[in-house]
Amino acid sequence: MNADEQDLFKHAMEDVKPLKTCAATLWLKTPPARRDVVTDPQLDNPLTTGLLDIVPLTVPLEYKAEGIQQGVLDKLSQGKYPPQATLNLLRHTVEQCRQALYLFMLQSTKYGLRNVLIVHGKGRDDASHANIVRSYLMRWLPQFDDVQAFCAARPQDGGSGACYVGLRKNEQARLENRERHAKHSR
Repeated sequence: MNADEQDLFKHAMEDVKPLKTCAATLWLKTPPARRDVVTDPQLDNPLTTGLLDIVPLTVPLEYKAEGIQQGVLDKLSQGKYPPQATLNLLRHTVEQCRQALYLFMLQSTKYGLRNVLIVHGKGRDDASHANIVRSYLMRWLPQFDDVQAFCAARPQDGGSGACYVGLRKNEQARLENRERHAKHSR
């Protein structure tokens, strides 16, 4: 960026004010090709709150959809699939977490992300707020058709206070994969 471009940028940004903290943060490591806005997806949010079976802290947060090989879950838990986006649910109400998770999962699927990280926090006991959110995640994540597996993150990504989520390829990615392999077989 040359000096003229820097001056132009500074002039354009001089009246910009920082946003207040929002309910959830989506950090994409690579920007999606386009940013289509979802029109009020909360109207269709099937995730429920109500009666909850608390998952004890001693029970690992782990899930593998039917038909998914154990190797996929093993690689996910070893951090071999780096997260492409992160959702931070720390210090949010259960309702805010429910809404943020639903929107995050819709966007992740729409942008073709394969692996994401959800930070929910660590609780000191089973009744802690962080463990309540963790228990809801254990209920909510399998409700998404595109979730293939999830498990606790490695220590550098949050350990037991976060989880990796592996997602299915979207239709566009499957098409590109077929085309790429068709070129090699010719």
